[in-house]
Amino acid sequence: MTEAKTAAKTEAKKGSCNCGRVSFEVTGELKAPDACHCVQCRKQSGHYLVSTNVPRAALTVHGAEHITWYQSSAKVRRGFCSVCGCALFWDPPATHDWTGVAMGAFDSPTGTHIEIHIFVAEKGDYYEITDGLPQNAH
Repeated sequence: MTEAKTAAKTEAKKGSCNCGRVSFEVTGELKAPDACHCVQCRKQSGHYLVSTNVPRAALTVHGAEHITWYQSSAKVRRGFCSVCGCALFWDPPATHDWTGVAMGAFDSPTGTHIEIHIFVAEKGDYYEITDGLPQNAH
């Protein structure tokens, strides 16, 4: 890999909500994202949610006072902008040392591609998954 391509993969990736009150930076290379088709992700995003798991130490959030956290289950909370409503984070604070960051919230090219579809047993009946990527029922 050339130095330019290596630098592009490891430079900080920036993102924000729709109104810009919440922004974030991720340092280091992004892990390949998953596409979650569970009912909760579909309701939160309006379709399925694609996110990448980022080590907490690599994630810097600006405007955190505008994030509302919704405890969607006993182990997971979901963060969204309290002003514009954009879904930004999926966070299992007690069980993992990472936060899921919505791929659609990144402002620049991410240099990654979906790796797997998860919770496909709960996918909507209005679409098919035809990209040939692995699919997990749960």
